[in-house]
Amino acid sequence: MRKVSIGKQDYESLIKSGCFYVDKTYFIKEWWESQDDVTLITRPRRFGKTLNMSMLECFFSNKYAGRGDLFEGLSIWNDEKYRQLQGTYPVIFISFAEIKANNFKDTKNDMVSVINDIYKQHSYLLEDDMLTDAERNLFRQLDNYSNNTNVNKDISNETIYRAVKNLAAILYRKFEKKVIILLDEYDTPMQEAYVNGYWNELVDFIRSFFNSTFKTNPYLDRAIMTGITRVSKESIFSDLNNLNVITTTNEEYNTSFGFTENEVFAALDEAGLSEKKDDVKLWYDGFTFGKHKDIYNPWSITNYLDKKEFKTYWADTSSNSLVGKLIQRGSPKIKKAMEKLLNGEYITVGIDEQIVFDQLDNDEDAIWSLLLASGYLKVDSMDICVSTGEQKYELSLTNLEVRVMFQKLIKGWFMTGDDSSNEFISALIDGDLEAMNYYINKITLNVFSSFDVAGKDESRILPENFYHGFVLGLMAGQRNTYIIKSNRESGFGRYDVMMIPKQSTSESGKKLPAIVLEFKVKRDSEKSLEEAVEAALKQIEEKRYDEEILALGIEKERIRHYGFAFEGKKVLIG
Repeated sequence: MRKVSIGKQDYESLIKSGCFYVDKTYFIKEWWESQDDVTLITRPRRFGKTLNMSMLECFFSNKYAGRGDLFEGLSIWNDEKYRQLQGTYPVIFISFAEIKANNFKDTKNDMVSVINDIYKQHSYLLEDDMLTDAERNLFRQLDNYSNNTNVNKDISNETIYRAVKNLAAILYRKFEKKVIILLDEYDTPMQEAYVNGYWNELVDFIRSFFNSTFKTNPYLDRAIMTGITRVSKESIFSDLNNLNVITTTNEEYNTSFGFTENEVFAALDEAGLSEKKDDVKLWYDGFTFGKHKDIYNPWSITNYLDKKEFKTYWADTSSNSLVGKLIQRGSPKIKKAMEKLLNGEYITVGIDEQIVFDQLDNDEDAIWSLLLASGYLKVDSMDICVSTGEQKYELSLTNLEVRVMFQKLIKGWFMTGDDSSNEFISALIDGDLEAMNYYINKITLNVFSSFDVAGKDESRILPENFYHGFVLGLMAGQRNTYIIKSNRESGFGRYDVMMIPKQSTSESGKKLPAIVLEFKVKRDSEKSLEEAVEAALKQIEEKRYDEEILALGIEKERIRHYGFAFEGKKVLIG
């Protein structure tokens, strides 16, 4: 087996070291022959976007002229036309991957630093007499600002907007050829701006930068951008009518990012792991690009080939803070959909692939678009309504790795630093009411303090929604033993939470009960906690919530009812 290099994103280094590499050089030909002026390709993180961009630089940049050795034996080198094309263009390669500041001022400074690094890569131009004084001054101005040499002098936004275009103009005069511009992880600053609350400031800035770089740039031959999300055209691309956007549902480039099943199975054979194909498929298969199914994420596959252990490699490479925030603060509708997904079911929703970050708090369906673009969900099928043209997608969790990640994420919201959560679940299943009350209150005192809400009326989140999410988190670790449902119809109403055992006994031989939970939130003007508990239990009986469980053949005596009454951090269970 060739040496597996983890995290190496520099194409030249990877090829020269002889490390494991799956040939994706046919992407060069497919992109070049598309003849698109500006191409935006969105793919989930860790899907080889940066490596492919580095590959494009090595192929087209005149900095790599005569470096056919980097492509010998690969598919692109079989075409004589492309052998002649290698190393013949001036290329500007930009990456926004490290622009992750929590405020606009620092983001602007980071962008200047990124642009200054690009100018440094072309510092050989300073030795050429063709540069004007203004152009030489721009090199110095960017460098001085980035290195705080002249801290009292700011750099204008207009200078930043035009910096890449100006460099393209110089390169055009130098080499008498228009430039290729590569921009990797274009949307990283925008995700940070949304999470940290400076979205509106950044949008205006980025829009002007993109307009100058990609639209009004007469020195541009063609460009390609990569990212995770398709940020709405109205937000930042309103002036770019020469942009071809390729998302995960498009057919173009559908195997250029990620590994196909044939590529994965060939790698397993090479590594002597042929017998692990079914397990690898269960854990890491499931991504769909266009109509091409059975795409695997490269990060997990290379890590598995290296370590030969099944772990959540890809899912653990991100904090998942944005996803967690949207689910944790979501309505019961969102939480109910997440429960279906965690139970291995699918949801049917409308998808708008244009992510409008500043609408995520107001448009509940936008979360599914974000989860699809980020790789956490896959498209099982799509249907178009003939009369309205509306597209409805059936979505499910991508694979076992993603399911495990979500279970860990949700369970992590309710970690108390001790065994209280596990003790509460054990007491719930054992029917120990005293222990249930002790541990639930121990949990709420700890957990609710760390949330920005705790069932308060003045919160942006309704108390009922908060407690719903709280219970979902506590139950997250029980999905191997129980089918967990909520807010479903049974009898004459809708129960809050129902736990249906998947088998009659646990591994230890203990009989597993079916459980129905009903919640009441007490406000100052309403009943005592004790009365609220009684009302919850009475509702379970009167609405005949047991009907769904009894229909499954589970005996009445195996069904337990619990009423939960909440008042801020106080909980009473009866």
